[in-house]
This record gives sequence, structure tokens and C-alpha cells, in this order.
Amino acid sequence: MSILARLFGTVFSSGPDPREEWRPLWHRVVAEARDPDWYRMCGVADSVEGRYDMITLVLTLVMLRLEDAGDMGPATARLTELFVEDMEGQMREAGIGDPTVGKKINALMESMNGRIGAYRDGLRSDPKVLVEAVRRNVTMAQPDEAEALVQRMAALHARLERTSVDELREGEVAA
Repeated sequence: MSILARLFGTVFSSGPDPREEWRPLWHRVVAEARDPDWYRMCGVADSVEGRYDMITLVLTLVMLRLEDAGDMGPATARLTELFVEDMEGQMREAGIGDPTVGKKINALMESMNGRIGAYRDGLRSDPKVLVEAVRRNVTMAQPDEAEALVQRMAALHARLERTSVDELREGEVAA
């Protein structure tokens, strides 16, 4: 959110923040990415980089699910805004200043866009393509566990496909 929007949001606001409708899903993305099994059983590094990689992995799967639903551009935009808001807050909390935050957010968005394409291609083709995409994009403590990560990723992808958009909006994911 821009500084002007933060300062004058209540003055110029014509209604509720449209991101709020998608915040339960954003919280679910973060909770899923923090699940210890990604780190214990799938070899993801339990580090700042590994956790960021898992947030982007889970968020990418959710965005691909919404993309498959069609006409969900506004929803994916809201989720992206929540992602940026959260990442910006984390950076500021870590002591990164204003001149650097914008550049880092741009780099994160470029990285996210690349991952969306790589994961989309991997999920729609040979699983080996997805394994290679994961090896390139996820900080692994155990690189030989990339296949286990892909299996769990594919299982989450399948669960998301079985989840309606309304359930997703509420932060729910099918079992």
C-alpha cells in the first residue's frame, strides 16, 4: 500500500479493503508453508531463504489453482498485494531501509513470476521438469530430497484442485 493510501486511506476509501476478502487464504498459504514436514521430510532448508521459497511455492500453487478457475485476475492480484505487504513488513522488521525495500520487492516479484511459469510447466508435463524447477528455485538442506518435495507439492496441488474457490477464499483446503 502506498504511503498516501496509508495516510489518506480512510479519507478516500469508498469501502472495505478488497484484499480482506482474500486474507484468510493468505494466512492459510503462510501456515501451509510453515508446516514442519516441508523441512523435515522434504529436505527444504529451515532458513529465511527456505521459508521464503516455501511461501512462494505454496502461493504459486494457489495462484495456479485460481488461474485454472478462470476470471480470477482480481483474486490473484489481491493475493499478490498481501504477499508484497507481508514481505515488505518482514524486510522493514529486519532493518532494511526504504531505498532498498522497493528494489528487493521488485526482485522478489520477478522471482515469483519465474517460479509461476516453471511450476506451471512442471505440473503440466513430465515430473522430471518439476524436479528440476524445484532444484533451481528452492533452497534445499538435502538436495537429494527434491523428489520428495515434488511428491508433496503434487499432493497439495491435487488438494487445491479439489477445493472450490469459495472454500479457498475462506482459507480452507480439501483434505
